[in-house]
Amino acid sequence: MSSIRNASTRDAAAIAGIYNPFVSNSVVTFEEEPLSVDAMAERISTVTAGYPWVVAEKDSAIVGYAYASRFDVRAAYRYSVETTVYVDPAHAGRGTGSKLYRALLDDLILRETRCAIARIALPNDQSVALHEKFGFVKVAELREIGYKLDRWVDVGYWELLL
Repeated sequence: MSSIRNASTRDAAAIAGIYNPFVSNSVVTFEEEPLSVDAMAERISTVTAGYPWVVAEKDSAIVGYAYASRFDVRAAYRYSVETTVYVDPAHAGRGTGSKLYRALLDDLILRETRCAIARIALPNDQSVALHEKFGFVKVAELREIGYKLDRWVDVGYWELLL
């Protein structure tokens, strides 16, 4: 059973360790260069200055994380966020993503967030299922918007009104 807690910059190495294989080996993220521990720590610091970032721990090791970030810089979007979740593949399919998302969404509700947006590179049946389990609804799909690993990638947008 994993426990959920707020992330800190001290978690940067573990989080980068989960994230960077997705950067290098998949189209799940459109980043193309792995992040250094310092770059991940800066990202965590920036996000947690205004938004939640949670990690899942099992036996004192971080096995997944989720966070929300600003959807857009324009003021009228201030009640909207983009959400992100990553689980170490060795711990996938055990409810970790659901526990992370439940904690993240509960925090967003307390912050009076109105809209959560998930951007999902397609196909990604696991991510779609996780988001739809929490009530996210597909609202758009952009075809061939990203190019990574020698192929064009579609991206879908899922929305949840909180």
